[in-house]
Amino acid sequence: MKDVAPLHGTGAPSGWIVRWSHLLPANATVLDVACGAGRHMQWFAGRGHAVTGVDRSPEATAAAGAFGQAITADIESGPWPFAGQAFGAVVVTNYLWRARMADIVAAVAPGGVLLYETFAAGNETVGKPSRADFLLQPGELLAACADLRVVAYEDGFLPEPARFVQRIAAIRVPDPLEGPPLRALLEGN
Repeated sequence: MKDVAPLHGTGAPSGWIVRWSHLLPANATVLDVACGAGRHMQWFAGRGHAVTGVDRSPEATAAAGAFGQAITADIESGPWPFAGQAFGAVVVTNYLWRARMADIVAAVAPGGVLLYETFAAGNETVGKPSRADFLLQPGELLAACADLRVVAYEDGFLPEPARFVQRIAAIRVPDPLEGPPLRALLEGN
């Protein structure tokens, strides 16, 4: 019998995503990049958001399709399937492909939110991923989000399970900014 790798993207949603999901505008459309089986799609669909996920694994998108639109596409060697589209939120966890970073950030609509969490330099000392290609360098996520308003950013070590991460919650401020200042609540209601 052939060993089958466990389907990625199952289980509970990331605590970082849950913590900052209150920043999404009401009825925002959500794009989950490298969605796996759709744990974050399920979280946002359960809160009334229309969700789209993309992953290169047909098995993953088949599972994620239970929560919204799930597209099978290899965004590392193929075209970006969302060219010209913008979403009220873009969610990325445990995924890094630098060549797509600009596309991911550009997919955040004015007033929309980017919630991103992935492995950082130092992770090679505690486990996988360990290749520099898949580990953010210090400040790299901040630099990628230079055109967004950063609400929260962390770069450090988490003990359980042991991993080094960078994570960000950032908003694309509508241009021009009209009315009162942006109120990005630091705690959900």
